[in-house]
Amino acid sequence: MALEFTDANFKTEVLESSLPVLVDFWAPWCHPCRMLAPTIDQIATEYDGRVRVGKVNSDENPQVSIQYRIEGLPTLLVFKNGQVVDSIVGAQPKDRITAKLNAHLG
Repeated sequence: MALEFTDANFKTEVLESSLPVLVDFWAPWCHPCRMLAPTIDQIATEYDGRVRVGKVNSDENPQVSIQYRIEGLPTLLVFKNGQVVDSIVGAQPKDRITAKLNAHLG
């Protein structure tokens, strides 16, 4: 299962992580976000120990969403060493998401 990132824990959970982090910015009213949720959970399970995978509810955590200029949902950001190294906007197939992740592993 994906972790839950918030305005309060984003710095320690994402920016200070020793592992790459996939962050899914979503909202409960966003239909594509809800469609993508099972894929995010699958990726969290498959990449356990190699990538931290979590979600930010943009409605409940506006600071992080504003900081990273999240304009469309869902938006996926890949962080490595505290920096955004990749992004995907919109619901995308699992293989496209994992290809982006794999590019930043190893």
